[in-house]
Amino acid sequence: MTESSSNKLLNGDACHRTPNGRKSSKNGFVKNHCLFQQPQKYRRPREKNQNVPHNSSLYKKPFLESFEETPLLVAVLTYMGYGILTIFGYLRDFLRQWNIEKCHVAREREEQKDFVPLYQDFENFYTRNLYMRIRDNWNRPICSVPGAKMDLVERVSHDYNWTFEHTGKVVKDVINMGSYNYLGFAENTGACADAAIESTQKYGVGVGSTRCEMGNLDIHEELEQMVARFLGVESSMAFGMGFATNSMNIPALTGKGCLILSDELNHASLVLGARLSGSTIRVFKHNNMQSLEKLLRDAIVHGQPRTHRPWKKILIVVEGIYSMEGSVVRLPEVIALKKRYKAYLYLDEAHSIGALGPNGRGVVDYFGLDPKDVDIMMGTFTKSFGAAGGYIGGKKELIDYLRCHSHSALYATSMSPPVAQQIITSMKIIMGEDGTTLGADRLRQLSENTNYFRKRLRDMGFIIYGNDDSPVVPMMLYMPAKIGAFGREMLKRNIGTVVVGFPATPIIESRARFCVSAAHTREMLDTALGAISEVGDLLQLKYSRREQPLPSLGWMAEESLLQD
Repeated sequence: MTESSSNKLLNGDACHRTPNGRKSSKNGFVKNHCLFQQPQKYRRPREKNQNVPHNSSLYKKPFLESFEETPLLVAVLTYMGYGILTIFGYLRDFLRQWNIEKCHVAREREEQKDFVPLYQDFENFYTRNLYMRIRDNWNRPICSVPGAKMDLVERVSHDYNWTFEHTGKVVKDVINMGSYNYLGFAENTGACADAAIESTQKYGVGVGSTRCEMGNLDIHEELEQMVARFLGVESSMAFGMGFATNSMNIPALTGKGCLILSDELNHASLVLGARLSGSTIRVFKHNNMQSLEKLLRDAIVHGQPRTHRPWKKILIVVEGIYSMEGSVVRLPEVIALKKRYKAYLYLDEAHSIGALGPNGRGVVDYFGLDPKDVDIMMGTFTKSFGAAGGYIGGKKELIDYLRCHSHSALYATSMSPPVAQQIITSMKIIMGEDGTTLGADRLRQLSENTNYFRKRLRDMGFIIYGNDDSPVVPMMLYMPAKIGAFGREMLKRNIGTVVVGFPATPIIESRARFCVSAAHTREMLDTALGAISEVGDLLQLKYSRREQPLPSLGWMAEESLLQD
């Protein structure tokens, strides 16, 4: 079992011996998260050193997540693949050093050898010898709206991906399975586009000032009032960049003498914000409530290092949907721990806002919780709303404080008016304030597409990660050579995908990440699934040992997966 997969076995996640006639994973176990209310005959098994048993009464609906183990043979072959690439990488570096092979990387000039080096050759080893081999799978130029279908600029490389040349041709109607266009608002026609055009004619494109100077427009005030109403909080504040919403606001909320408890898979913007704050940072295992509670208890019992004074503030930082795992935060349990230990909660809903919940209001809506139980609600407009920027919502005192202390508020240029209008119009559609059912239809379509796509992939035999309701669908590739091969083969079949490998993922957990959209028709999904199945057979990607899909979302599930 790998380190990352072993972490996923915590949280009381059941490991059950498979019955006769059903294939198991390499060690005879099948992993599955299954948490919901049902008769008392089913009780979640406890792990060793488990401080608090998972209380299923906190969940009002099924909570299903799966993280099937990496097959042992696949893990061994993956390590061998990286080992062979590393050996050949050192060999090629040796050839470059003796000018036998042409070197394309930046190097220090001979006359600068006595200066402090600008380039660290060893640190760039992975980029030179592994990433460059599959670099053609990333940074592909798009020349259309990144909707359900898109157009790509064709490019070729004559030096093994060190440089690219455009051929002048365009690859038309590529099915887009990679963009975060969850509700299909990335479009150049319709109500949102028309409203953005009118806003451009009225305000122009740029503001040319910060919010606290001459850049505070009435459209910004309208946007913030609507966001607060949408989230169900007292007040909100909008920012022009989603990344900076995290990285520049967390330092305004915590500082020296404060403790940040961060999920190990949190986004880079959250990690950067925590580091810039000067707070002490402690990391808990992904979605692991035992690990989180242990850190909370230790923080309260021992206090700050050396002085043992109580922490000024304890801030728990989590995400709604984790974009690489497709998992959903166990928010009811996080809130229960937060209340028990008097901590604060910072929830990043970049991927979950608009994509989860019956009303599209994120993971809080998904679990039917009270927004007031989350101290800082953060999200972005770049995914479900087809725009740019981010927001923070909460109590009025919190927002008033950030207006005076946030670096994003004081030094960053205001959000572009057409972008603000795009958000306002799309949010009105989601809330049904446009007088139509278009928003409800898109939410329902996204949910149906997500469940259909995930079920079909599982039935085909692929290993996929994450929550059954998450539109982020990671499909495991594992081996380094298959990362580039999968992306290229899918593009040959007119399917645009995102492939991800080390260091963005654990070294043996390379994957393809699909993002399902409400704009996808069933025909598009079937076309994509057919291509995935074909490439999966070609590259031998159907690693799953399951003969049957995971339990359905109904209240009944297979007895073999639920019994103690």
